[in-house]
Amino acid sequence: SCRTDQRQARQRSVVASFGFDFAALPDEFYQDPYPTYDRLRATDPLCLLPNGGYFVSRYDLARQVYRDTANFSSDKKSQFAQVFGETSPLFQHHTTALVFRDPPLHTQVRRAIGNALSQRMVDVMRCSLNEIVENLLQNLTTLATPDLVADYAGAIPVEMIGNLLGVPVDERAPLRAWSLAILRPLEVDTNAEQLHLGDQAVTDFIDYLEHLIVIKQKSSYDTDDIIARLLRWRHEGQGLTPTELYHQCIFLLNAGHETTTNLIGNGIELFVRFPDELAKLRAKPPLINTAVEEILRYESSNQLGNRTVANTVTLGGKHIDEGTIITIGIGAANRDPQVFFEPNTFDIARDPNPHLGFGAGIHTCAGLSVARLEGQVALQKLFQRFPELKLTTAPVRDRRARFRGFLRLDAQLS
Repeated sequence: SCRTDQRQARQRSVVASFGFDFAALPDEFYQDPYPTYDRLRATDPLCLLPNGGYFVSRYDLARQVYRDTANFSSDKKSQFAQVFGETSPLFQHHTTALVFRDPPLHTQVRRAIGNALSQRMVDVMRCSLNEIVENLLQNLTTLATPDLVADYAGAIPVEMIGNLLGVPVDERAPLRAWSLAILRPLEVDTNAEQLHLGDQAVTDFIDYLEHLIVIKQKSSYDTDDIIARLLRWRHEGQGLTPTELYHQCIFLLNAGHETTTNLIGNGIELFVRFPDELAKLRAKPPLINTAVEEILRYESSNQLGNRTVANTVTLGGKHIDEGTIITIGIGAANRDPQVFFEPNTFDIARDPNPHLGFGAGIHTCAGLSVARLEGQVALQKLFQRFPELKLTTAPVRDRRARFRGFLRLDAQLS
């Protein structure tokens, strides 16, 4: 209607004067987005963006969008077709992966992955994680200037996912690069080169998985990794198609690598930045459990989520048309003063802490127990082993809006 058009035009004018546009974010936003989020939450918690979508910065609205799957869809086919092209490997992957599917397909895939991530598997991972971390800590002592992202935070989830997928140790070298290349095009500022690299990474990973699955089939699935379990499940007539299987394996790598790398890296930087909180952890080691939750709240590894309005709906007092894209400000919601006392204070003893770092509703992260475990073990063992650890240069923040983490953390261990 004319009134709606006029109202949206006025809102776009406000946005333009504020300068909030994902297509033109200033450098300072990437370093510290929270002042912008604070201002949006206080003045326009359901902000109309220049592209016609909305940005949610308030906790209650974000939680509503997450939980109302009837009106807010996770399906991204139309959105991704515009970015990736319908015939691209990236489009095929991201529209097949668990996180971008609605029921009933989401239910089936989640059940398949849940079947693979049994409690027995998590218990086995705990043992292997300790060994992985101890080996990496020892390796740090051999390096003149260790980079705690590449040499530690990024290496732990790659080794864990390698174990989960049953990838031989000497074949894991490409995993991290594949993951980064596939996820980078999800950012708000992707370009043609990044799209090309992402397409190639999907193709290369599927080629590798086809080779790996042939080997597992010859061994009659007698291993206890996720691929073998999914293959057995499919063999029993309950599982995924070959294409779905490939893409869920890629999804597991991406979901397990990117966010956990950032969780560990952000945690290292936060404990160095706030030594009093590190002293609290040393005095009371069991605080590592609430500390990891606070890291996920204070510096959410995944800062943004997206949903598409499936039916015309009212949200935050505004009528929003079907087909509109809603961007969920996870990092913004996790600093909402209506939910979190002194939200801009890093407090490792914070309890309760109902952060949205793992999402909410049916799309709550399937691997959250694994991510928590990795963060707890990696951070506690690092600071126990190197009590004098310090950063030798300014941390290099990755210039990304969706995934918040560091490119480098150069360290002195003693």
